[in-house]
Amino acid sequence: METSQGQGPGSQTITLMKIGHYQIGNTLGAGTFGKVKYGVHILTGTKVAIKILNRRTIKNLDMVSKIKREITNLKLFRHPHIIKLYQVISTPTDIFMVMEYASGGELFDYIKEKGKLKESEARRFFQQIISGVDYCHRHMVVHRDLKPENLLLDHNLHVKIADFGLSNIMVDGEFLRTSCGSPNYAAPEVISGKLYAGPEVDVWSCGIILYALLCGSLPFDDENVPSLFKKIKNGVFQIPDYLNQSVVRLLLHMLMVDPMKRATVDDIKKHEWFQKDLPAYLFPPPYDMDSSVIDQDAISEVCEKFQVETVEVQNALLSEDPHNQLKIAYNLIVDNKRFADANALYSISAFYSAGSPPPAPQTPAFSPSDSSPSPFRPHPERIAPLRERALSGDRGVPKGTPVKRAKWHLGIRSQSKPLDIMSEVYKAMKVLGFEWKVLNPFLIRVRRRNAMTGSYVQMALQLYQVDYKSYLLDFKIISNNTNEIVLQEKKAITSEDDSQMSCHHVMEFFEMCAALITELAR
Repeated sequence: METSQGQGPGSQTITLMKIGHYQIGNTLGAGTFGKVKYGVHILTGTKVAIKILNRRTIKNLDMVSKIKREITNLKLFRHPHIIKLYQVISTPTDIFMVMEYASGGELFDYIKEKGKLKESEARRFFQQIISGVDYCHRHMVVHRDLKPENLLLDHNLHVKIADFGLSNIMVDGEFLRTSCGSPNYAAPEVISGKLYAGPEVDVWSCGIILYALLCGSLPFDDENVPSLFKKIKNGVFQIPDYLNQSVVRLLLHMLMVDPMKRATVDDIKKHEWFQKDLPAYLFPPPYDMDSSVIDQDAISEVCEKFQVETVEVQNALLSEDPHNQLKIAYNLIVDNKRFADANALYSISAFYSAGSPPPAPQTPAFSPSDSSPSPFRPHPERIAPLRERALSGDRGVPKGTPVKRAKWHLGIRSQSKPLDIMSEVYKAMKVLGFEWKVLNPFLIRVRRRNAMTGSYVQMALQLYQVDYKSYLLDFKIISNNTNEIVLQEKKAITSEDDSQMSCHHVMEFFEMCAALITELAR
């Protein structure tokens, strides 16, 4: 680790720490076994969270195996609602875990500030938490310390499960005895020192979290620990009148004192209250139902990560040992793909599908006073459905029907992932000094100031899905007079439009397009 000196306010000397390519900043908080600091990747400016663990401390506390377990778990996990571990940097004195940065802070602070949440918001958070917990359990990992302090929020207020320091690998036929976790969130069998399998204690904690989301308080609380334990063991708690009966039934099932009668994660997933407005990406279908089909890319990735030969992974897949590390790693990688695919479909839900009318929004995309164009406005003649779509036998298109292709576009086609395309667009616009307003993730209003006239040239960039694997970044000119998008097709530049846009405005629009295309091509 490197340190350097800098001058702060009042001529105070500030020590700046660096590890690898990361600048280490202020302390964000403390995890189970170490401090977590804010960090920045120097080369890209990416914000990260860095957990710093002192080797001597974890050795003295006999926590070496627990830390190794946390690192192993997080390295393999790829779920939209579980904190990602990007890199582990070891030094003789410390271990640095470079992790995803959740800028929204702890769910605990969010509840503390807001009090009880609206039922719809509480349900959204809870659905994300259960999705992450279900992912953990299916891969033989129990968290054992689920609480709002360990549930972080990103900039979009999406939950990220963090701090797997107390997690444990589930082994069939074995029971856990360790009493751990926070008392207010601990299940009766945990504080009683009884044997427990694992998943059921996470379900209990999730029940406590759901109550906190809906009520802004805890079902079992007492400053006196023995009194608190007595309340938890009795399992009696107050139910506010404002809770609807459906969610009350779910809470009572999750907070059953007898773990054998307690709800399972599958019970929660099937519950009517949980099912309402449930996003499909949280529980995508299996990536490949045919277990006889081997994913060669996944095998190659396992070989690379574990430095083993292909035959070793193949033998592991043929073995009947569900706890074989190579087999677990393979299954995780395949499972991660289905979540990635489901996430991609979820993230492009704002796209127009080629050849299909755009979906009507459930609520107005913009207020009446907002003159911004609606992302759901039809796009006539620009993107015709492709022949391949007709030949695929899609519903509503007779198989084999020839379909007219669009004759031309003003834009860029790409087979990159949608979010990657938009990321490159933002980088290019920043280099060119453009200003922009995001109307939705795939529709941007852009402007550039003419240094000589002081006026602005405006255009809109819309990303369309052309077929199942390619996209079109479409360029549209915006009239300065009407402040509405005008489709920039051949027929758009005619005498009837001369009153709305002058020739020089059109030329500046094309110059703006050319500059952006050139920058994207670098």
